[in-house]
Amino acid sequence: MSVDFQINGKAAKANAETDTPLLWVIRDELGLTGTKFGCGAALCGACTVHVNGQPVRSCQTPLSSVSGKKVATVESLSKDNSHPLQVAWIKHDVPQCGYCQSGQLMSAAALLAKNKNPSDADIDQAMSANLCRCGTYTRVRAAIKDAAAMMRKA
Repeated sequence: MSVDFQINGKAAKANAETDTPLLWVIRDELGLTGTKFGCGAALCGACTVHVNGQPVRSCQTPLSSVSGKKVATVESLSKDNSHPLQVAWIKHDVPQCGYCQSGQLMSAAALLAKNKNPSDADIDQAMSANLCRCGTYTRVRAAIKDAAAMMRKA
């Protein structure tokens, strides 16, 4: 069966079983490997993407649920690391192993789409479901604050 949707602003058609996790369609069928497999149980946040602007865990999102919808992956932020979040991530040296970063960035992007000037508490709440085994949480918070400031100036 095929499912039609948009991914990163382009039309897409997936030819997979409708209960296939969106993560595997994104990575294996569409070749967008920025989204990572972490736990497979929607607990770590590494697989976070946006569906119609809302962050979801793609490892537990069935393909059928995105029919006719807009999906955005970390690749949608920018091709050249020019998105304010990517600039701030680099400035604050956020990634260590880097494995959780695509999910962290997508959760941060969802936060900043709703809240242009988040407090520490807002950031902590929005990012609480994204786990980082390297423990770079204070750098994540600083990077989000910097990105928010850049976005307000733009």
